[in-house]
Amino acid sequence: MHNGKNCRLPLKFDYMERIQMDITTFMKHLHMYRAPRAFNPWREYEPGLDIGPEAPQIRYGNLQRYLELRRNAHYLFIAEGLGYQGGRFSGMAMTSERILLGHHPEVKPEEVLGDWNYRRTSNPDSPLLKGTQKTMGFNEPTATVMWGSLHRHHLGTFDAVLWNIFPFHPHKEEGLLTNRTPDGNELNVGIVYAKELLELLPNAQVVAIGQKSAGTLQKFGVPCSCVPHPSMGGANRFKAAIADLFGE
Repeated sequence: MHNGKNCRLPLKFDYMERIQMDITTFMKHLHMYRAPRAFNPWREYEPGLDIGPEAPQIRYGNLQRYLELRRNAHYLFIAEGLGYQGGRFSGMAMTSERILLGHHPEVKPEEVLGDWNYRRTSNPDSPLLKGTQKTMGFNEPTATVMWGSLHRHHLGTFDAVLWNIFPFHPHKEEGLLTNRTPDGNELNVGIVYAKELLELLPNAQVVAIGQKSAGTLQKFGVPCSCVPHPSMGGANRFKAAIADLFGE
């Protein structure tokens, strides 16, 4: 169940740097985290809102499969934090349930996880879900734009990894179906996981999505390109920046 009263921060850099990083170890580190106003989708579930106690295991399996298919990815796109319409229920950054369930206009589920048992983790019977959220799962505008851009640039299939500088879902006090901007401490926590992920992706060029992500990466000495975030009316600027990044 979701309980933010206890906070477990990630291991310190000096200790972690002595650990040989692999996907299993990385997933275990993600699973450990708990903090107030931050939902860990690979560890926690909310009765009534999630389908049940199996929800975090489904999301954990999704992310592990996602990373295993992308060991040789050439691009790592890093935004700010998980959104409730995206990774909160899918377990993967900037990836919505609706994509996984086959309801994206361009992207097929197989482009995300290949041959896989695709399941939703949001509860279609929850009174907090509305309309198509009940029938088709959650849809995140950022996920739609991001995956559409990857698809058009032929990067949807396993050559790009999507991530967030704070990999968990920061939410407001009033409820789990809200988003908030990660604070400074959360960004400092998040860079630990980003650096671990970079160890798993030795061939990847880092592309920050938004200035907050870029600023945090640069603060900790991680070289990166930067494109505008597609939210808040920035979809066209984002698409143009992606096209420019790939020389189109």
